[in-house]
Amino acid sequence: MDEDERNQTRREFLRKSGAAALTSAMSMPMLLPMRALGKQRKDTLKVGLIGAGGRGTGAALQALHADPDVTLTAVGDVYATQAQSSLRNLRSDAEIAPRVQVKDDHIFIGLDCYKGVIDSGVDVVLLASPPGFRPREIIAAVEAGKHIFAEKPMGTDPVNVLRAMEAARAVGAKKLAFVAGFCWRYDPARREFYQRIHEGAIGDIRHVHATYLTGPVKPMPPASERPAGMSDVEWQVSNWYNFVWLSGDGLVEQACHSVDKIVWAMKDVPPLKCTGTGGRVNPNNEGNILDHIDVFYEWPGGMRATMAQRQIPGCPFTENADYLAGEKGYGTITGKPAITGAVNWTYEGRGGNMYQIEHNEFFASIRSGKLIDNSQRMGVSTLAGIMGRMAAYTGAEVTWEQVLASKDDLFPKDLRWDGALPIKPMAIPGKTRLV
Repeated sequence: MDEDERNQTRREFLRKSGAAALTSAMSMPMLLPMRALGKQRKDTLKVGLIGAGGRGTGAALQALHADPDVTLTAVGDVYATQAQSSLRNLRSDAEIAPRVQVKDDHIFIGLDCYKGVIDSGVDVVLLASPPGFRPREIIAAVEAGKHIFAEKPMGTDPVNVLRAMEAARAVGAKKLAFVAGFCWRYDPARREFYQRIHEGAIGDIRHVHATYLTGPVKPMPPASERPAGMSDVEWQVSNWYNFVWLSGDGLVEQACHSVDKIVWAMKDVPPLKCTGTGGRVNPNNEGNILDHIDVFYEWPGGMRATMAQRQIPGCPFTENADYLAGEKGYGTITGKPAITGAVNWTYEGRGGNMYQIEHNEFFASIRSGKLIDNSQRMGVSTLAGIMGRMAAYTGAEVTWEQVLASKDDLFPKDLRWDGALPIKPMAIPGKTRLV
């Protein structure tokens, strides 16, 4: 198959997946603690954690609380100290400590730690390493027949996200569950809000505006703080948030939640095209991400959405909100989701920890055989975020077709822990070109 045929196949595949219907707004009940009901399962699920930082440790904690017959049996990270710290934190929870059953020979360290975890006999993998590694981990987990929880986003560039999406097409045939870490999709209040929006509470959507205005996640240290003898690869991985190939930039790594909610409002139909602006007002030392990006999306028929993302320290105003304007009213999420206009409604239902709910439903789906598959919508939302970054970095109008045909592959070809890896310069709109 030549390159044109491959691109055509990818385009057709994503047209179909982007237009797929949403899963039911309240897809699965929260799992009941079966031991409290006097039942003990024989089919214990073995879980492996890949990426043992704060989010990975949290995911493991939630997995163990989601089902009383889940055990953690393998952990992988690039740092042994990080893996051990994660295990100590998990064992400090008395309720789950007996089910943290990771032996020394099931702690895998290094850039290829994911291979050891996947091959260790686990049934489920939790993928929480930096996003640049996510596609290869998804591909390996699907090939090995593992149930997957994958933190957002799905990757950092079009080529590798598309590869992950194509691999994940097999989860149905292999009877695997795939839950994405776009956690707002599991929040009860937002589920009811978007269900009402889709049922016509504000009529046809005319415009969506989303904000993700906050401070930096992990500022880049100056080069003078780099330890003597530390390789380029280790330096970048240890400061992963500040490098595009690892994080995707703030828009793709963090504000992708807001992009995902925009796409959710549009029933997972991808945008037709977008433009963007962005820059950096604070020095990034050796890093190469911007600290603010605004994106202007357009859908077929003229519906537009805007996304404002900022990660600048010291700003007196911060906000993470969603504003929807429709032909019959408005929907807003600035606290409790609310709708005003022809219909007036404010969410007054149950709360719940969305991080825990997504794991409750993940494991309940495995137990019931009614397997959740978030993989394709995860890919569409990730690509929509990457599309916005491409527009902001280049100053070009970027179409969905250009994203699907892009040859932009950011993952290093020869990645070794002690290897050299020159840092790509920061993007300059008007000079940086679409790939």
